[in-house]
This record gives sequence, structure tokens and C-alpha cells, in this order.
Amino acid sequence: MRSVRKWGPGPYPVVILHGGPGAPGEVAPVARELSSVMGVLEPFQTATTLEGQVQELSSVLAENGTEPVTLIGFSWGAFLAWIFTARYPALVRKLILVSSPPFEEQYAARITQTRMTRLNKKGQVEVQALLAKLADPDVPNKNDLLAKLGTLLARADAYDPANVPDEGFHCQYDVFQGVWDEASELRKKQILLQMAKMITCPVVAIHGDWDPHPAEGVNDPLAKVLPDFQFVLLEKCGHRPWTERTASENFYKTLVGAI
Repeated sequence: MRSVRKWGPGPYPVVILHGGPGAPGEVAPVARELSSVMGVLEPFQTATTLEGQVQELSSVLAENGTEPVTLIGFSWGAFLAWIFTARYPALVRKLILVSSPPFEEQYAARITQTRMTRLNKKGQVEVQALLAKLADPDVPNKNDLLAKLGTLLARADAYDPANVPDEGFHCQYDVFQGVWDEASELRKKQILLQMAKMITCPVVAIHGDWDPHPAEGVNDPLAKVLPDFQFVLLEKCGHRPWTERTASENFYKTLVGAI
């Protein structure tokens, strides 16, 4: 798999990161939309460690970017963008967090609870079965299991989704497990939030009011530690704003305005 996909003619002042970890290609619709007005880089993270993903992104910017860039991170990508910006503040002129996970552990438990209440009984059973298999070291083909889990949870994540094609490539369970475990530890130890001290650029967070990731888990912690922070809450909007019938237009308008 290529390390980056380029959208529009260069230069490339905007970089957008996918979620997962291990879900390359999923932000292609957003990159395509933005490329009508500016060049966009869509890197694919393949490293199985957090440090490896930070260095992958650094290499992509060195080879293709117009530094400093506007760095957009979706879901897990918001955490990676945050960590990268703290590490290399001179390379990022603006940081935009889309549908970010919460920055404090107290909000994290609510994500699974919210998702499960939105699924019917059959969906709840399927999710529990998939989680059990993913936790079993003897079960093979975990990429396929992770993809099935993602499809199920997407139902709970969306408010009123349009029929937007999924442009993601194959899910990568080894990437998911390796990287997310590290990031989760950084959140538990509050190291993630402490990185705000190293972030000098403006930060904008865009979040849906129907997103199972609690909006206050992003807004409340970051508003306390960032001197230049803006939070935008989109109405009738789930975890993937570009797929929502009602919210997608407002999402793109907000995103372009933030850039």
C-alpha cells in the first residue's frame, strides 16, 4: 500500500489523517471534497507503534508537504495529529480535530455503553461475540473480524446516514491493537492532555452531537489547557459527519472555514 494519496494539484497545505487505528482510506470522501479548493495529502498509517506512526507522518510531510501544514485528524487520527503537533509544533500551522476520542479517561467508558444501547438485541450479541474473538489470541483472520465490528458499530455511530460508499482499504488489526493500547495508556496517565503545553498553533475541534464519543470529553479538557481553542458542535450529526444527510453540508462549510 502507498504511504500517501495526493488529492488535487500541489502544493499540499492540508493533511488529513484517517481513523482506526488501522482504517486507511476512510477519509477519502473528505479529501476529495477539499481538493476542489486546495491540495490535500491523505497519509496511510501502517506502523504498529505510536512512535512509528509519528515518524511515518513526519516522513510524508518531509517528502510531500508544504510546511507548516493544516493538520486534520479524524477519530483516532485526531489523537495522532495531536501527538504529532506536540512533537513537531513548527510543522503545523493549525490543528483540526474531527470526531476526536475523549481526552480524559472518565469519559471513555460511556462510548461502548452508548453504542450498545443504540443497537438491537441481535446487534448487541454480535458485537459481544466479535469482541470476544478479537480478544482470543488463538483466533485467526482478525482483520476481517475488526472490519465486521466496524460495520456494526457504524450503525450506532450514525444519526441519519446517507448512502456514501466506504472507500477504506482492509482493516489492520495488528496496527489497531499495537497503537491504540499505547495511546490509551497516555490518556490514562494524563500525558496526552499534558501535551497541550507543547502545542502553539490554533486548535479547532468539530464534533457531532450524536457521536458516541462524548463531546464534553473533548471540549471541557481542551478548553482548560489551550489558549487558542474553538469547539464546534454539529446538530443531528454522528461520528462521521460527511456521511450525514442533515449535517454534511454544515460540516464541510465549517471545515473549510476552519482551514
